[in-house]
This record gives sequence, structure tokens and C-alpha cells, in this order.
Amino acid sequence: MLSGNKRLNALLGLGIGAFLIVPWYRVERGFFSFEWPSNFPFSSDLAPGLLQIFAEGRVWLVLALALFLIGGSARFMADANKRGRLLVVTGTIGILYMALQGLAISFTGWAWTFPETAFGALPLGQPAMGAGAILTSLIFVLFIAFGLAERGFMKGDAFVVGSISILIFLVTVFIFYPIGSMFAGSVQDFDGSFKPDGFIRNMQDPAIWSLDCVIGGNRCGVAWRTLFLAVMTGLGSTILGLAFALVATRTRFPFKKGLRLLTVLPIITPPFVIGLALTLLFGRSGVVTEALDTLFGIEPSRWLYGLTGIWIAQVLSFTPISFLVLIGVVEGVSPSMEEASQTLRADRWRTFWRVSLPLMKPGLANAFLIGFIESMADFGNPLVLGGSHGVLSTEIFFAVVGSQVDPSRAAVLAIILLSFTLTAFLAQRLWLSGKNFATVTGKGDSGAHAGLPKSLSVTVYGIVLPWMGFTIVVYGMILFGGFVKTWGLDNSLTLEHYARAFSVTFQDGALVWTGVAWNSFWTTMEIALISAPLTAAVGLLTAYIIVRQKFAGKNAFEFALMMSFAIPGTVIGISYIMAFNLPPIEMTGSALILVACFVFRNMPVGVRGGIAAMSQLDKSLDEASLTLRANSARTLRKVILPLLRPAITAALVYSFVRAITSISAVIFLVSAEYNMATSYIVGLVENGEYGIAIAYSSMLIFVMITVIAGFQLLVGERRLRRENRVSGMAKSNKIRIAQEKTA
Repeated sequence: MLSGNKRLNALLGLGIGAFLIVPWYRVERGFFSFEWPSNFPFSSDLAPGLLQIFAEGRVWLVLALALFLIGGSARFMADANKRGRLLVVTGTIGILYMALQGLAISFTGWAWTFPETAFGALPLGQPAMGAGAILTSLIFVLFIAFGLAERGFMKGDAFVVGSISILIFLVTVFIFYPIGSMFAGSVQDFDGSFKPDGFIRNMQDPAIWSLDCVIGGNRCGVAWRTLFLAVMTGLGSTILGLAFALVATRTRFPFKKGLRLLTVLPIITPPFVIGLALTLLFGRSGVVTEALDTLFGIEPSRWLYGLTGIWIAQVLSFTPISFLVLIGVVEGVSPSMEEASQTLRADRWRTFWRVSLPLMKPGLANAFLIGFIESMADFGNPLVLGGSHGVLSTEIFFAVVGSQVDPSRAAVLAIILLSFTLTAFLAQRLWLSGKNFATVTGKGDSGAHAGLPKSLSVTVYGIVLPWMGFTIVVYGMILFGGFVKTWGLDNSLTLEHYARAFSVTFQDGALVWTGVAWNSFWTTMEIALISAPLTAAVGLLTAYIIVRQKFAGKNAFEFALMMSFAIPGTVIGISYIMAFNLPPIEMTGSALILVACFVFRNMPVGVRGGIAAMSQLDKSLDEASLTLRANSARTLRKVILPLLRPAITAALVYSFVRAITSISAVIFLVSAEYNMATSYIVGLVENGEYGIAIAYSSMLIFVMITVIAGFQLLVGERRLRRENRVSGMAKSNKIRIAQEKTA
């Protein structure tokens, strides 16, 4: 009762602030610019909710105020069951009403025709929601959460119920709402009336579903072409990622730090830069192509431009993600289980195949799923190397910005892509269902990891070493391109590109950033450093809830989280523009829309990595903490998170890197004030300034390596108690001898 009162007291305080202390509607120049207090509260645009009702005549807000006061009155009710019921009812009605009035009333009045017919025209409209309206909506969500906790949902754990409620709210606002807005537009005419003709026509298009490649033709439909590419990329990146993880953890490879660096490099590079490097190596006029022509008379061809080239670029780009997911899983396999297998006379190969590899299944399944989804959603590599072999993501892009804009076609292609992704997700769930992979318990684990079988060791070295060499060559080409005048034409050395991009001068005793790239560089760093920890926090909290909690609709909730990762960045960008360009939520042109896009686009990586790592943590750890009267929040903070450091690092690294290297969504969401690095680099490439583009990319690579190393030091390493059994026996012998001497 006392803790419930504290929670409700906090909500009442927030509600008073929402209606009296902050602007109800959106501040034009941004809430965090803090320019609004000078005209607060008497400006009509900046007035708080209470003044909007009584001074500005926006009477529809009276119901929101009334629902808040009714819900707040539960604070003074003694019966927990009745208090919980009142909170759930008022919270549900409140959040639905906030959404309905926000959608129904626009700048000029009613946004829909039927309420105007029923209630008459409004004398004035309303801007987009601001701090007050958003805070009130959040209060209604927490009313629902705390009411359910009062009624015993999730054993009355307010932290868990509140986390689930807020995550569902955020997923609804930033995933379902924008995607739904785009799909709704696909079956509407220009005047807003329902017209599904275009949707039906595109769904039946043979260019999407053609099976000519199977029955002897020369081209598959774009759907099957994309599916085949995604499966091959998922398999290739998972096998390579596992090979890298085994070399890094189970061998005496002398250059493990360099190996880890090379596995990170591809994900910290803009995709089109890798495409350009591959073109200069293997294109018709590439270095390797010309060398083969000169030495062996092999005629140059266009083999690189198509699915083969896209596959090479995607495997190069996505293998590091698989490595980051798998290395924590490989390290987490219990050495005692491997030693037990060898004690029972199993050789190293049988131990690896029967014991170690099955315990890695969660990581392998998640690595394949991430590689599959990344391939489906990839835009940069197919755009550079696809040639005439388009995939779903590029076809969606051209359906939106091509000569004939067709939102219905873009929506159909997005639905097909999402169907493939969710099918892969379901297959993964069925493969892992009913199996337990916990290997990390509260007890100390003994022994050392078993060595790899000789044949497997040779195989992984045979995979990793050539791929390392190939990666070094690709990045050598990228670095070389920043120091030549015209990449591929005039290879004379110069520092001109770096000077133009990142020059610094002193004027009047002050440091002036005169380079053309500094503005977008600082903006990119700011957005990335804000979004990375938010992505990791939301993703790992979601993983904790999915793995450790049971509640109705959990499977649907997990499916919903993968939606943002499955939809191409192009579609995410377009849907965000369509959803957040007008009330009730207006964010276009601001930094907030970029942060929201990155957090909810990249959150599934934190979720999948957290699920893979948390599947290995025995639930007895949680139970022991809860038995000692620690609540769920403290258990998560003190017990679970320290054991999830590899997953935390993966989430931080990936979200930070993707915020810098993302292309497809960023193109639609940047503005003159907030221009991201990739958007700026694309502009340089379009203008033929390849040298500056490569110099800028090289600088981003250096900065990202530095920041990633900082993340590694900040998070630290997971420390699993692994005792050396031989040392333990030696210690026991010493104690026994000492006891005998004493006797």
C-alpha cells in the first residue's frame, strides 16, 4: 500500500506539471532549446493545458483533465482491488482519448469529415502534441500499469508491469503507427477516400512473383531473388561469424586483437564505400580484373554487378554482427560439460559436435536471423552493386522516389518483405522451442574450454585467414582512395581531400572549424551518442522481459519488435515522414525524429543479442536474488546486467555504428540543421567528389574505432568464475600434507 501510494504521488506530481508547468503543444524551435520560458505561460502557442482549456477555448482537453483527476483520486482509496480497477479503466480511456483527439483535430479544425458533420465546425484547431500532452499520455499508460500491478498482474511487480506497458506504448507509437500510416495511404486516393485498386494490381504483379528462373527463364521475380539472397547471406555471415568466434576464443591465434578489429571494420563503414572498393577491385576496369586480363588473358566481365556482388558485400558487412552475437555465446559454454564429455572418452570432435555446438544454438539461430533480416533490409549494397538485379529494398525506394511515384507498390513490397522475415523468425522459434541452453549458474564453474578438433581448427583457419586478407585489401583500397587526386584515374598522392573536409584555423584567437564536413560530423556524433545508450537500454530491458517474464501476448509482442528491423530503412524513413509530419506528433526536421528512428530501428539487435546471452543464465540466479527480498529492478541491475556485458557491448557498438552509417532512412529524415554524415557523403558521391567522400569515410572509421574501444573499457568484460581444476587439486594436496605434518 505504501509503495503504491508513492507511485501514485509521483504520477500526481507529473500530472500537475503537465497541466500547469510546461507547454501543452509543440514548441516550434524545440522544447530543449529553452527559449519558450520567456513567453510562458501567456502565449497561445506556449500555454499549459489548463490555460489552453479556459483561456484559449480548446474545450476538448477538459475530458483529458477530468480523466486524470478521476484516476488520481485512486490515491485516496483503501481497497487495492478497487483502486487498481479505477486506474486501469481511467488509464485505458485516457490514452485512447488522447490518441483520438490528436488524430481527429488538426491545425484548422476537424481532420475528418464525419465528426464535423456530427458536431459542427470547430472555431480553432490545435498544433501537434508537446511536452504537456506527451507527459499526460505517459501518465495514462502508467495508470494502466500500476492498476494492473495493484490487481496482482505479474505478481504485483510494478517495475515489470510498468516496463511492459511503456514498451508496448513506445512500439505502438514509433513502429505500428508510422507503418500503419503508410499502409493506410496505400489504399487511399488523393482526396483520402478508400481506393484499393493500386494495392490489388501490385500484389498480382508477375514481376514480383515470376518463377522464370526455376522453369528455365533468365530472371526470378524480385521476391524470390531477395529471399534467396537473404538465405545465402544469413548462412554465410553465420558460418564466418562462428569461425571468427572460435578462432578468437578456442585457439592460440597470435593476432586476436587484430582479428577483433578486422571483424568490426566492415560495420563501421558506409555500405556504398565497400561497394566502391569492390568495384575498383573486381569491376570491368578493376585492379584484379585488369591483372587477370594481363596475366592470364581472362576477359573482363560484369559478374560483380548482380546477386554475386551484393552477396559478397553483404557477407563482408554483416559477418561482424554475427561475430558480436556469437562470441559471448561461445565463451558462455560451460567448460565442465566439455570436460565431462572427454572424461567419458569422447574425442574432441564428438565433444564439439554433441556438447559445445548444441549449446550455441541460441546464438547461431539469432546470428542467422539477424543476417537474414539485415540482407532483406539492406539498401546501400544493392543500390551500388545490384545493376539490373533489384531487390525488394531498392524496388521500394524507386517506387517512392522514381519517375512514377506508387505508394501502393511500395506498401505491397514491404508487406512481402515483412512476411518473409516473420516466417524466418517463426522457424527460428520452432527450432529452439522446448530446449534449455542454460550453462551459467550461480555456482563456480571449473576447468578450461576444450580445444578444437584438428580438422575443425584447420577449417576455421582456412576460412578466417583468407577473409582477413580480403578485408585488409578492401580497406587498403578505401584508405588509399582518400590520398589520391581522383580515385581510379589519377593516383598521384595528395592531402587535399582531408584538408578540404577537416581543416581547422585560428581566427581572432579562437578555433574555427573551416572544413566542409565539420557541421555534419558534429551533428552525427551528437545523434549517435544519444541514441546508442537508449537503444541498448530499451533492447536489453525488452530481452529481460521476453526471456524472464510470462504474460499474455508475449509472442505477439516479440513479433512486433522485429517489425522495425525487418522493414527496409527506406520504408521506415517514408513512414516516419508520413506519420510525423503533421499532428498529433510532429517531429520532422528535428533531431528527435533521427534519434527515434535509430533507437527503434536498431533496438532488435539489442533484443536478439540479449535473448541469446540471457538464455544461458540459469533462472536460479534471479530466484536467489528475489528470495533475498531484492525487487526485479535491483535483480536486473545487480545480477543480470553484469553477466550480459558482451550483449551490452554488442548493442552499444551496433547502435552507435548504425546511427553513423545508416543511409536509407536518413536520406528522408535529415534537414538543413541536422544533416547526417551518410547523407552528406551521398551528396559528395553524386557530385563526383569521391576523394572527399572517401576521406570523410576514413575519418568516420577512425572515430568509430576510438569510440568502440571506449565502450569496451566502459562496459568491461563479463567475469565468469572458472577455476582451474588442476590447481584446485594441487591446493587440496598441499592442505592434506600440511595437516599430516601437523598431526
